[in-house]
Amino acid sequence: MTERGPGGLLREHDFRHLWIADLASQLGTRLSMMALPLLAVITLDASTFQAAALSAAETAASLLLGLFAGALVDRMRCRPVMLVADLARFALLGSIPVAALFGVLGLPQLYLVAFAAGIGTVFFDTAHTTYLPRLIGRAQLVEGNSRLASNTSIAAVAGSVGGGYLVQLFTAPVAIAIDAVSYLWSALWLATIRTGEPRPARPARPRLLGEIGEGVRFVFGQPILAAIAGNTATVLFFQAANQAIMMVFLVREVHLTPGVIGLLGTVGLLGALASSALTGRIARRLGTARALWLSTVLNGVGFLLYPLTGPGFGLAWYVLAGGLTAFTIITRHVLAVTARQQLCPDRLLGRVNATMQLMTYGVMPLGALAGGALGTLFGLRTTLLVSGLAVLAASLFLVLSPVRRLRDLPTTKRSDVPATAPSAGGGARPDEVGGERVTE
Repeated sequence: MTERGPGGLLREHDFRHLWIADLASQLGTRLSMMALPLLAVITLDASTFQAAALSAAETAASLLLGLFAGALVDRMRCRPVMLVADLARFALLGSIPVAALFGVLGLPQLYLVAFAAGIGTVFFDTAHTTYLPRLIGRAQLVEGNSRLASNTSIAAVAGSVGGGYLVQLFTAPVAIAIDAVSYLWSALWLATIRTGEPRPARPARPRLLGEIGEGVRFVFGQPILAAIAGNTATVLFFQAANQAIMMVFLVREVHLTPGVIGLLGTVGLLGALASSALTGRIARRLGTARALWLSTVLNGVGFLLYPLTGPGFGLAWYVLAGGLTAFTIITRHVLAVTARQQLCPDRLLGRVNATMQLMTYGVMPLGALAGGALGTLFGLRTTLLVSGLAVLAASLFLVLSPVRRLRDLPTTKRSDVPATAPSAGGGARPDEVGGERVTE
């Protein structure tokens, strides 16, 4: 698939349909991120720790099943996995407005749906990241990842304001019903992709644990991927702590309504939309390696601004923090995912994606529970300050790694490593990809 004039990959039928499906899914997910905690806090009167536990339930599947999902995705076609995940999430989230309609909705159902939908998200995200190089090839990964990251930005802006006002005007169950429909819409677009996907070759002697171990060894044996994993895991642990208590902080300490919360989030998250448009340009100007570690440092600075938020003019700190963190999160995400896709051989990509997701999203339920516990013991504002300091300190993973000495992240020849390639671990050597050594 090649770029054809203005619009780039969006001129290609199959990528365009993948992009639209992803946008629909992201919009719905953002609505739920706003609506589920508001439903718990406002309608079901959840405590600080109960609200944090709900955030933990949404991401617990990454911790429990992430590695297995990667090994299984490497054996399957990716598009059917994404279709099943979308349909499952449609049914699960659709149960919440039905229960609310009959007056039987409670926190246990919210926890169950959040966890089960999280399983679908683990499989969808692993398959989605693995599918992209198969669909567009590796030469256009920066553009492809930037286009998909723009969906996160658009969804963050639209979902934030839309979710806040939908909850305020029509109640949280209505917002969640719209989220459920968005997954069905995503599945319909995925079903219209024309390009056939060959079935991946299966190992002669499939051993799930051995295959999982191969992906883990590759990540931690490759110094750049190991640094990215350590940085992202630490950032997302404390980002989850921040997010788990943020809604409680804004409602109970800053005394904001859902509509105002959504509006403020929209203004701040415009930074993410700008980042999606500018990441490619920034990477070309600064170099991909420099852009990666600089965005991580600035991300920590942004998180340190959140605890300054207060009523009145103090809301400006929340807007500034949201804009800076959203901009840098998207830049860091695009470059980190692209590095992973470029450094990993095709046959390991699902397992490497799952390993990285375990190191990132797998820590989020633990971070959410830590945020709830710290917020209960030491106060919400103090917890936000501790989270910000930790996110800033996490930049040391990259600043002290080989990434700091590079202008651009290394690229390698993209021929795959054969399944029978000899190594001590039974697979590709972590510092060699496609038969060519990765150099700094």
